[in-house]
Amino acid sequence: MELQTYSGPIVQLKNVTKVIGKRTIIDQLTLDLPEAEVFGFLGPNGSGKTTTIRMMVGLMALTNGDVIIRGHSIRTEFEKAIRHVGAIVENPEMYKYLTGYQNLLHYSRMVPGITSQRIDEVVELVGLTSRINDKVKTYSLGMRQRLGVAQAIMHKPSLLILDEPTNGLDPAGIRELRDYLRKLAKEDGITVFVSSHLLSEMELMCDRVAIIQSGKLIDVRSIRHEGEAAAAVSNVLFEVDKPDEALRLMASSYPGVPAQNGVTFMVDRDTIAAINTELVNAGLKVYGIRILNKSLEDQFLEMTGGENIV
Repeated sequence: MELQTYSGPIVQLKNVTKVIGKRTIIDQLTLDLPEAEVFGFLGPNGSGKTTTIRMMVGLMALTNGDVIIRGHSIRTEFEKAIRHVGAIVENPEMYKYLTGYQNLLHYSRMVPGITSQRIDEVVELVGLTSRINDKVKTYSLGMRQRLGVAQAIMHKPSLLILDEPTNGLDPAGIRELRDYLRKLAKEDGITVFVSSHLLSEMELMCDRVAIIQSGKLIDVRSIRHEGEAAAAVSNVLFEVDKPDEALRLMASSYPGVPAQNGVTFMVDRDTIAAINTELVNAGLKVYGIRILNKSLEDQFLEMTGGENIV
């Protein structure tokens, strides 16, 4: 009943702070995770990503602040909060002498209500049907990662936390996992909180990303996926035969900036068509129109000063 009535953010990090000795690892991190999103967590080496995740799942105590999961504090109502969470922190750990199915059966007994049909369902979802009765010691790292995801979602959590989930996966496996996580968010309403160092994959996988540096939240960015509406305002390059004339022509209505092979304008979608019409009517040749939005990698390096990401 609680799952149907709760309407706030799935997770709220409120001034989360972790101090070890004299060093502040996480510094008053505040962040809300809404329902049904794939939310990325990025940061340079040593920025505190894994420390944050370990505090979110109760593997490390908070120095100050709190983590609220579906309205329950991880500090004061741990059991009520953690029942809504599925997680893989760093690497999935399984009993290697057991089969994949035996591992899932073992973990299913820890949570009431998980049926054999549910186990079969998650096995099929992660693509392990043909190998689920083999011993885990025969699995590749990528297969163990898939088995870990299956274990984490058996109890249908509201929040799935994955720390570097694409480790050990080949390109096909990474794509399958990415598509599956987006399906979990879109169709099952699960919030997926994922840490990764593969910026290109995060850009394809996530709806939003949070970037931290030295334990502090720098920014939260939305990511537009293919097929979605274009951003309200974009930096647009018009490749024209006479850039100087295009600049003069548009100076009073849409001031532009000279660029290689043309002129750029900061405009919205409708204005792109208007500028193109005006340029063509003035006799200029328009060879191409391109939106020059920065990639996630460019934005990340810009914000973090080029520090390595891990």
